[in-house]
Amino acid sequence: MNEGFERIRKQVMWDRLLSLVEEQARTLMRVAFSTVVREAGDLSAGVFNARGEMLAQAVTGTPGHVNSMARSVKHFIAAFPLQTMREGDAYVTNDPWKGTGHLFDFTVVSPAFCKGKLVAIFAATAHVADIGGNGPSPDSRDVYAEGLFIPLMPLVVAGQMNAQLIQIARANSREPDKLEGDIHALVASNETGAAQLRRMMNEYGLSDIEELSAHILDSTDRSMREAIAALPKGRWTSAMRIDGFDEPIDFVATLTIDDENIYVDFAGSSPMSRHGVNCPMCYADAYTTFGVKCIVAPDLAHNHAVLSRIHISAPEGCILNAPSPAPVTARAIIGQMLPDTVFGCFDKARAGLAPAEGTAASWTLRLAADPGLTGHRGGTRFTAQSFQSGGMGAHPLGDGLAATPFPSGVRAIAVEITEALTPLVFWKKELRQDSGGAGRMRGGMGQSIEVGSREDAPFAVFARFERVENPARGRAGGGDGAAGVVRLKSGAVLASKGLHIVPAGDRLSLEMPGGGGYGNPETRDPVAVQQDVRNGYISADAAHNVYKVAMNQRGEVDMAATKTMRELGETRPE
Repeated sequence: MNEGFERIRKQVMWDRLLSLVEEQARTLMRVAFSTVVREAGDLSAGVFNARGEMLAQAVTGTPGHVNSMARSVKHFIAAFPLQTMREGDAYVTNDPWKGTGHLFDFTVVSPAFCKGKLVAIFAATAHVADIGGNGPSPDSRDVYAEGLFIPLMPLVVAGQMNAQLIQIARANSREPDKLEGDIHALVASNETGAAQLRRMMNEYGLSDIEELSAHILDSTDRSMREAIAALPKGRWTSAMRIDGFDEPIDFVATLTIDDENIYVDFAGSSPMSRHGVNCPMCYADAYTTFGVKCIVAPDLAHNHAVLSRIHISAPEGCILNAPSPAPVTARAIIGQMLPDTVFGCFDKARAGLAPAEGTAASWTLRLAADPGLTGHRGGTRFTAQSFQSGGMGAHPLGDGLAATPFPSGVRAIAVEITEALTPLVFWKKELRQDSGGAGRMRGGMGQSIEVGSREDAPFAVFARFERVENPARGRAGGGDGAAGVVRLKSGAVLASKGLHIVPAGDRLSLEMPGGGGYGNPETRDPVAVQQDVRNGYISADAAHNVYKVAMNQRGEVDMAATKTMRELGETRPE
């Protein structure tokens, strides 16, 4: 066969793999019971060769799930050797240290067979509705209080579901039907991927995918090495502080780039917390690796070859490498901040590579009503999780995106969904004016949200919000984003972490933080400033005092006056 044609043929099959894992992920979303999976896409899906090396991952999903799952498959192979796997088998765990970081995430791994031969492994992860324990509260002192811990074990044996495991899981969940439904959805997701792979192999007359696997990994590795070769070589250190639970948390990252590899070491970062904000190494690795790839090779296919060129380390016992049985339920607060930390290193390596800091950890609303929480026995019992977000940091080439959950990538859950399933009402949900950091490129805006209950009953909020004391920093002369605010509509300011009760008749009011700006605000295009004012993104005062743009009564830019203001550095009198 012509060598050029063979390369094209393999590329087509590679594209088919990408397509089939996307169908795998979409199957999980279509049949899952939890809104966080079905509506928000808090999941991952991927196909692996028989050595447990990831070949393709779905676009739908989060880096925290994808990258940690990419490493967890090898734990399954070690526990269940390939020669013991049979058609119709599937395995499961929610082990935070061998899965994706906390007990809410179930990972299901299934061998794929074609004509009686094991040819690949499919894996899928989903954030399930409830796994018992203290739920989303980070007040637990160890992982045992955070919920049911399921070690690596068989879930399906020769097509038969492990009924005893399902019974145990149901008995430990506040929402047993949703939990069981999500587990079945994970199994169905992998079965869909395996069926699509068999179809592809039959079409192309393949007896295995080893040659295709070698092509994918060799091609990607070559491209990754080329991307690394184009970077400056050396070592750079950057630090970032976030609010933490009861005291600030510091991240210290040292980036090292050599001819063929990239290393990030977090020595010097804060020690473990007594609260459940600790991060297992697998999750810290996942988000740091994602941040590196965003800078080094954002358009390159994501698979084992990329991951093998990026090496992440942190001292055991620090908050980024918390060993078992540390409490870890809120590890996302920590992990999702790590791309911004490593961006600081890349900015020192070469200016113009990295964006400003963003909100990072999403402002997810975790709300509930239960007598055990509120002390009130009237009203509807419910639990709800609604993903919402602040703004992204500005990029050297563009404004930051508003209300966007970078780096997690989860979608906001429509308020109508939450309102239909609970007695909650979202009275306000709008972009927060002047929340994006000022700059030549403006930071993304946060949101203002106000939520209450239709019933005359209190409800609880599990607050796990960041960027309240330490807002997102601007870069290259850009301004910081606005800090977040948590309060009741009646006026009381609430702590950003902990369990709070919203009294009957009152409302929870959130002012979400914005992303940092990039570059001197006085160099921003005056026409862009005019458009921001017209859109309500910034106020007229900010246009005048911060961006030094003069506007007439019709809301149009006075170019001559603007030039004078910027030359003189004039500010409007108070």
